[in-house]
Amino acid sequence: MAYNNETVNRVRERLAMEENIEVEEKEMFSGLAFLVNGKMCINISHDNLMCRYNAELEDEVSTKNGFLPMIMKGKQLKGYCYVEPIGFQNPDDFEYWIKICLDYNPTAKASKKK
Repeated sequence: MAYNNETVNRVRERLAMEENIEVEEKEMFSGLAFLVNGKMCINISHDNLMCRYNAELEDEVSTKNGFLPMIMKGKQLKGYCYVEPIGFQNPDDFEYWIKICLDYNPTAKASKKK
């Protein structure tokens, strides 16, 4: 699995600042996923973030610098995107992506346990 360790540490440190959440790290989606309270929240794949957020924000997030749509089976998957490093180098931009992922997490559906 290939992922940027500097970005992993940045996400890890930021999530550690949150109270009342349980964070689990798991290799998935060709990278390292951060599960918050048992649900995939944010992932680092190569140099990019993969974000999970409220699909109602799609128009807003698609205008952000570094945004790449997540395409699965030829269709855009709403509520998920990749963000290139240019889109989260700035601390305020990084915080934006982390915040929309954390804000959505309580209402996100959990994967079925195998």
